[in-house]
Order: sequence, then structure tokens, then C-alpha cells
Amino acid sequence: MGDFGGKLAVALKAISLSRVAAAQALGVDKSLVGRWLSGSVHPTEHNLARLTSLIAERQPGFRMADWDGDLDDFAGRLGIAIPKRGADPGVMLPHLRPLIEIAREEIGRRGGTYEGFFRTARPSLLVPDTVFHEYGVVRRNEAGLLDVAMRGSGLLFEGWALPAHNNLFVFLYDSTGLSPLSIVFRGVALPKAMVLEGIMLLAALDAGRTPAAMPVLLERVGDLSDDPDADFAAIEAMERDQPPPMDPVSDEEIRRRLFRDAGPMSKEAGTGDRVLAVTSADGISRGAAGSGLRG
Repeated sequence: MGDFGGKLAVALKAISLSRVAAAQALGVDKSLVGRWLSGSVHPTEHNLARLTSLIAERQPGFRMADWDGDLDDFAGRLGIAIPKRGADPGVMLPHLRPLIEIAREEIGRRGGTYEGFFRTARPSLLVPDTVFHEYGVVRRNEAGLLDVAMRGSGLLFEGWALPAHNNLFVFLYDSTGLSPLSIVFRGVALPKAMVLEGIMLLAALDAGRTPAAMPVLLERVGDLSDDPDADFAAIEAMERDQPPPMDPVSDEEIRRRLFRDAGPMSKEAGTGDRVLAVTSADGISRGAAGSGLRG
């Protein structure tokens, strides 16, 4: 059952069931469903059978054998379309259509500026004082937009980069960790972006899925070939071989820009001066139900 977490996410989407509702229906803790979704553990045979029955109640004909095979076939079995490279995000995210049209026009003029192989450099939220790298590719697709694929620690983030208003807006998603990720980079005016500096917003893969914002750098490590499929396949080797940037920023300068003073709240929360994070230690998030009930 390769990519079981991704398949479970697709299945819950297909039957319009949240992880909390699924946990209640199965009589298990919601954290266990969360671990299934993250791929950190697989369900026992007993729980897999119960999960299959739960899906079959809403998707008649669904069977245990349907968990086998690849994610695309599984999604098709449930009537869910997995976004592909070359897709138009405006189809899935219609509220972004105005931004997408601005980006498409900009890419038509100078989309080659941001095409290439790149390496990120950012602080690790879970390992203090550590610089984390992902490697990936940015390339124009048939829809006239920029596809992005980045690999790091075995995770694959895919999505789009939209140049607009002198910035580069990046929207990515990891189907294994079920993690959306957004970045805004300061754009460049010259024909070839070598280094981009920006701010990343994400939810960490810790137990609390801590929301955080952090500085991030993007450095070019190579130029594209004429084979799009080969370029996208190459990023797995890049993650292993870790090629150096073409116009490298010094390690000292990278650390100076990544490890900034994020203010007293981050220090009190135990994250030091590295990132802005909303943790359980300093958070004031709360809800309300009815009159006077808050928590």
C-alpha cells in the first residue's frame, strides 16, 4: 500500500469525512488517524478492514484490494482528480484567478527568469540552529504557468509559482505529510534569477502541527534541459548529491539572513530567535460555542 497516507486523504475527501469524524466512526483516537494520514504508521489489518467498510458505506463497491496500486488509480476509483504538472491552478482554486491571469501575462513576457533547478535554505523548525535544504525544479507548463517540485527529507512538495507585483508567489502541497506551504519571494528584474529571498509560511510536522513563518533563500543550482520529464525526475538525485549553487551565498551570509531576531514571544516559546511560530506555550487561539462557553 504505497503512499497510504495520501490514499487515505483522498478517500476522506471523496466521502466528505474529516479525520475527527473518521476517528469517531472507527472508535479510535483522532491522533491515530493523523498518524495514518502522515504515513508514520499504517493501520492494523483489523482497522484497515473497518476503514474499508466505512468508505464502502459511502462508496458502494469499494473493497480492501482497492488500497493496492498507485495513488492515481486509487483516486480515479473514488472519482477524485489528482492535480498534474501542467494543470491550471485556477481550475482548482478559482478565487486565485485574478492573480493567475496577472502571473500568466508576466510569465509570457519573462517566465524564463524563474525557470531552473534551485536549492532552498531555511531554518529547521524542529532542530534548533540548523539550516535545512530542499532541491527542486521550476519550469513553465502547457497552461503558461510555472510548475514547482521540491524534495527534502523524502517529502515531495508540488505546486505553482506565480510572478506578480514584483514578487514570486509560491503555493505548494505535500501529499505525504498533508502539508500546504506558501512562500513570497522578492522578484528580480534581470533575465535570470540566481538568488531569491522570501518568507515561508507552513505547519510543521510535529505533533501539534505548529504554524510558523520563517525566512527562506532560493539559490539556482543549474539550468534546465530540453526534456521536462527528465528534469522533474532529476530532483531525486539532486536531493542525494546536493549540488552547489551557481552563484553561491556564503554560509555566514545565509545564517545572518535566516537566523534573525523574531522577537520576545518566539524566545519565550522556546523557539529562540529563529522563526515566528504559534506554539501551545504562547498561543491565545480559542473558540466559542453558545453563550459564555469559550476555550
